[in-house]
Amino acid sequence: MTRNRSVALLFLAAFMVARGSSAQTPARDPSARLREVLPSNVAQRVLARIADARAHQLPATALENRALKFAAKGVAPTDIERSVNEQADRMEMARAALASGRGSTPSGDEIEAGAEAMRKGVDGAAESLLAKSSPSSRSLAVPLFVIGSLTDRGLSSNEALQRVLARLKARASDSDLESMPGELPSQADAGQARAANNNGRNGASPFSFSCPT
Repeated sequence: MTRNRSVALLFLAAFMVARGSSAQTPARDPSARLREVLPSNVAQRVLARIADARAHQLPATALENRALKFAAKGVAPTDIERSVNEQADRMEMARAALASGRGSTPSGDEIEAGAEAMRKGVDGAAESLLAKSSPSSRSLAVPLFVIGSLTDRGLSSNEALQRVLARLKARASDSDLESMPGELPSQADAGQARAANNNGRNGASPFSFSCPT
């Protein structure tokens, strides 16, 4: 009995030591990974831009992840550099727009979501209006991501904004907002529906279509 207890204690001690060692092992530095996957001159410029973003309290980790994701997909290094620069610019504009509308500094998640919405065509005035019209205690990250997703579904940025504002006014939860893009057909489906309607009005069969080029 005593021997079994001693063996159990030894196993427990070994497990705790291993767990402590793994907890103390730092995650691999994204900067080092970028230096491995990008040419040295491009990596230097990309890392400098990321460092500048971090110094200005922008979500720099999102820029690192963006560069690494594109590198893993085989995107050309110069295109990765351009994408990082453009996203950093959008982050700065999104932060200014959201701060102007709400009167306080937005969170990193809100800035990242605002930059993504801008990438999809939502302008700073729309983001300022969202920030001004939403409850001050409500995070804008999900509403901004949803607005961007609605533009992907073919809505104009203004129509997407108004739909989200209406849901926010009705006190919709984040999960309710996240369901909104799924309530709309994709742009491809909408395009096919419009083509079918046009064909029907022209006397053609609503089921005829041309092969996409």
